[in-house]
Amino acid sequence: MIVTQPWTHALPMMQQTVLLTAVRGPDGLPKYGGVKMLLRWYRRCILLSAIDGKVLTDPIEPNGGSFTGPSLTYPATEDCEPWEDLMDQVVSDYLRELDAIPHHFQLHFMHAAQIVGYKHPDDRIRAWWGRVYVRLVHDMHLFPEPEAALDRRLGDSRAGWLERADPATVA
Repeated sequence: MIVTQPWTHALPMMQQTVLLTAVRGPDGLPKYGGVKMLLRWYRRCILLSAIDGKVLTDPIEPNGGSFTGPSLTYPATEDCEPWEDLMDQVVSDYLRELDAIPHHFQLHFMHAAQIVGYKHPDDRIRAWWGRVYVRLVHDMHLFPEPEAALDRRLGDSRAGWLERADPATVA
């Protein structure tokens, strides 16, 4: 059995690996705080629900257990409007908790959000994660990396990766 959603299988292995590095959040944070609620939605966007093997396409549907469970408990309309606005508040909560989050995890999560924001097949989900990526980058006072640069850096080519690697971390 494969636990990742089918769309991830077409990604380069390096990008798939980045997605997996962000699946498990940092220890020591409240289970129902902004970090964990944002991670639940992230997991729903890349993993199949472990309970029933389904793709969960919104952060509200009451399935998925606690690992891929809902991030929002608000009543949803048939098309889960307006989950984007509600999840934007969860992102704000996440950003307010950044001082408690290990920097290493934050970098993995930012890059994972970037990949989902460029590559997810659902327009609505892709657009939302694209905006999250920009917020995370701007919070660090940086500029977003264009998709073509991401594909070169994490395109399963050592030469492409080395172009942007620091000599201190090259093995």
